[in-house]
Formats: sequence, structure tokens, C-alpha cells
Amino acid sequence: MTAALTPAQFFSLEGYEHMPLFEGCQYPWEALARLEGYLNSLKLGKIEIEIPPAVHLVNPESISIGNGTIIEPGAFIQGPCVIGRNCVIRHGAYIRGNVVTGDSCVIGHDTEVKHSIFLNHASAAHFNYVGDSILGNNINLGAGVKCANLRLDHQPVYVLIHDERINTRLHKLGAIVGDGAQVGCNCVINPGTVLGRNSFCFPCLNVYGFVPENGKVKPALKNIVE
Repeated sequence: MTAALTPAQFFSLEGYEHMPLFEGCQYPWEALARLEGYLNSLKLGKIEIEIPPAVHLVNPESISIGNGTIIEPGAFIQGPCVIGRNCVIRHGAYIRGNVVTGDSCVIGHDTEVKHSIFLNHASAAHFNYVGDSILGNNINLGAGVKCANLRLDHQPVYVLIHDERINTRLHKLGAIVGDGAQVGCNCVINPGTVLGRNSFCFPCLNVYGFVPENGKVKPALKNIVE
């Protein structure tokens, strides 16, 4: 079971600038526990683009932004954080700190992100919440998708995979979304949900547990039309 949960099972890390986050991790969510320390170890404050006047940067000395990235007016970005090259941070985006993105990522209008890792070409483009989560390469969260990160009873988050419950020892853990996964509009992804590579979630679903590689989460019942 352990071998099936290594970061390499979910993500292609070759060419990812922040690959050291995952080195030696038994489980992918361990990278989140390292995230703050990793950011503190970097030489931040390198902003390689012109920032529009209406963008609000908090602690700009701890924010790095790569070449080719577009930050639209009205975005809020709090350090520490690293935004890669050729990303788009749209109007109304709310980046709350301890965030790392790869290249060509999208954080869209009214999307809130905190303490999360985006790999290359990860997109949370419309009205999303991404808390304590890892989004793999070439994934897309449909409009309105929420990655919930806190149990209602505030107990540590468990990952349920088949019949095994793995205690992550984290009080906040959102989603682990493998490369190429697609999540339909208005899904709620419960704390500790793990989506395998190229998995597929239909819109407007309550998603939880473990979805294997190429798996599909479908509505339980078909619409009844009279």
C-alpha cells in the first residue's frame, strides 16, 4: 500500500523547480508539512515583472514572481510565496501565503489559495478554494470547486484508501490531485481526498476517499426527466 502512495505515483516531478519539496517523502502530503520551512530557505523577493498599481502585495520581500507571468489589477498576494513563469493571477485572486506554483499556472477570479503547492499547468481559474492541497501537472478545477481542508470535529485528517485509514497527523489537509485529473464544476472535495492521475469527477458531487488512476466519480442516480 505504501508504494502506491509515494509522490511519484501521483506526480511527474521531472523539470519541476520545487522538486526538493517531495524528496524523501513517503506520502505526498508530507510536502505540505515542509512547505513553510522550504519557503523560508529560499532567497525570495525576486519579482521579474512589472506589477500593476492596483495589485496588493503583502510582504513583497518574501514574494518571488517569474518572467512572463501576468498579475491582473485587483489581485491580493501575501508572502511568503513563489509564483512561477508564465502564470496568470487574475483580478480578485486571493493568495494568502505559503503558496508555491510551478510554471503556466492559473489562479483565477475569486479563487482563494493558502498553504498549497501547484505543479506546472495547474489551473484553479474560477471561484475556487484551495487550502492545504497539492494540485498536479495539467489538472483543472472547474468553476466553484472547493478543496475543504478542516474536519468539522477539528480532529487530525485521515486518508481513506481501500480499507485502510492513514493518519496524516495534519489538522488541515485538503486534496491531493494527481497529474491530469479533472474536477467538474461545483464539486466539494472533502479533507484528505486523494485523486489519482487522470481521474475524473463529474460536476456537483461530494467527493471523498481515494479515486484510483483513471477512475471516474459519477452521480449515483441519473436525472429523471418527465
